[in-house]
Amino acid sequence: MTDHSPSTGGLPSPDGVPSTDGLPSPDDLPSPDDLWSCVDALWAWLEEGRRHGGRESLLLRVLKMSEEVGEVAEAVIGATGQNPRKGASHTWEDVQAELCDVVITALIALRTLTPDTRETFTRHLARVTERSLSIRRPGSAT
Repeated sequence: MTDHSPSTGGLPSPDGVPSTDGLPSPDDLPSPDDLWSCVDALWAWLEEGRRHGGRESLLLRVLKMSEEVGEVAEAVIGATGQNPRKGASHTWEDVQAELCDVVITALIALRTLTPDTRETFTRHLARVTERSLSIRRPGSAT
């Protein structure tokens, strides 16, 4: 049976310096092509430095998503020049980067909730894909 409660480990050592146990060395960083290894490594890094435990840690990770979505909105406003005081302060590449930050933050929040992140996400993606792509659109062949 899988423990679905957030981890309570990763506290600083008695001398106040976070331990690096379980974190990859710079030479052993996961490949960006391996999404799930990167999510696990980033989650472990955040766990090592977190200041709050248990449920509060999970809630803060979920709340972080709102911050990231706000940064997407700021980038879109900046890319379209909608703030007359700032003008065109961002690019569409900035919007892309902020959207990626939302995805990463969501996956890390999911990882905080369950160590079965990959399986949970894959099952949900399959359900959404099936539900969405099996709908007949008006005017499509039946």
